[in-house]
Amino acid sequence: MMAGLTGWHLLVLVLVILLLFGAAKLPALAKSMGQSARVFKGEMKAMKEEDGKSEQAVADVTTTTTSSEPGATPGSDSRNTTS
Repeated sequence: MMAGLTGWHLLVLVLVILLLFGAAKLPALAKSMGQSARVFKGEMKAMKEEDGKSEQAVADVTTTTTSSEPGATPGSDSRNTTS
């Protein structure tokens, strides 16, 4: 796909970009793209941490419910106590 591109093609592409955006706007454009990428990366990290916390909470609830005896209600004493 890009095998047909030579150095001249890339040079023409760079010149067209300079003509469209102007040399003064390119640093601002690059800075804006960098900030956007940083924000996106931070949001992805936050989503992964949030997902990990919710998975841990589900695992804790599952462990708690499976460790109790079947049929026992919370707070009830399932031992056989006869008077």
